[in-house]
Amino acid sequence: MDQNNYPTNVKLVEVGPRDGLQNEKITLSVKDKVAFIDALSNTGIKHIEAGSFVSPRWVPQMANSQEVFTSINKHIDLTYSALVPNLIGAQAAVDANVNEIAIFSAASETFSKKNTNCSIDESIAKFVPVLTLAKLHNIPVRGYVSCAFGCPYEGKVDPSLVLSLSENMLAMGCYEISLGDTIGVGTPKSVYRLLATVLSRVEKSKIALHMHDTYGQALANVLIGLQEGLTTFDAAVAGLGGCPYAKGSSGNLATEDLVYMLQHMGINTGIDLHVLTTIGDKICKTLNRKNQSKAANTLLNLKRT
Repeated sequence: MDQNNYPTNVKLVEVGPRDGLQNEKITLSVKDKVAFIDALSNTGIKHIEAGSFVSPRWVPQMANSQEVFTSINKHIDLTYSALVPNLIGAQAAVDANVNEIAIFSAASETFSKKNTNCSIDESIAKFVPVLTLAKLHNIPVRGYVSCAFGCPYEGKVDPSLVLSLSENMLAMGCYEISLGDTIGVGTPKSVYRLLATVLSRVEKSKIALHMHDTYGQALANVLIGLQEGLTTFDAAVAGLGGCPYAKGSSGNLATEDLVYMLQHMGINTGIDLHVLTTIGDKICKTLNRKNQSKAANTLLNLKRT
């Protein structure tokens, strides 16, 4: 593809503090989470998913999100979002003065029942009062479609189901849908196939990609997204995370790897890669886990020599 056809700017949604931390064995204190988010706020990132208001019984790592949101040093030009499963979570998010709410469903009945204890239709029904509340408070709502490229229980997912679910959530009032490769099985061909279906009826500006790097395909998949005109991508610093309901699923695409690729393609992210690398290194030490970012590990090794 001609370099001139790539976008000059992209939007990155940093999901490390939510999707990244929710599957880690160590639960961070409020102090550590606040320090993490405040540090990310100084990298040039403009959108941070800072927590979720879900049952602590199911996702204990997110139990202190209310205190986190009220303690972080919010930048006026940044968006701090929270994931919510229902009206109770949405009200908690409103009370915490979040800038944006995210809702989630799945293109797999089995995964939906395992993840939310309800069917796809039942999960969608729960979002009606959430969208109503958000509209009342002028809070934008972003939608996630999990298992868009494959399901740990059902295998391959029909792109038409992803399209139908995306259109449904947009019609309800979501401004954007992030298509999630929850278990990281997507490849360039399957990403192209899915986007060909979804973009046949949905505007490119309303679709984002949320890739996991289980099989090392995430960057290649993002490249397909760029070639198809997408300009919004989710990532987690140091490749944090995974999915607590998808056994064997490794972390998200590392933000450092994505920023490195984009910068060397001449695509602006507004993010300071070296500052971001330091933050990723620090949070990995706090979590006592390996940094999954190849770019970060290389830059850190060069810095030490």
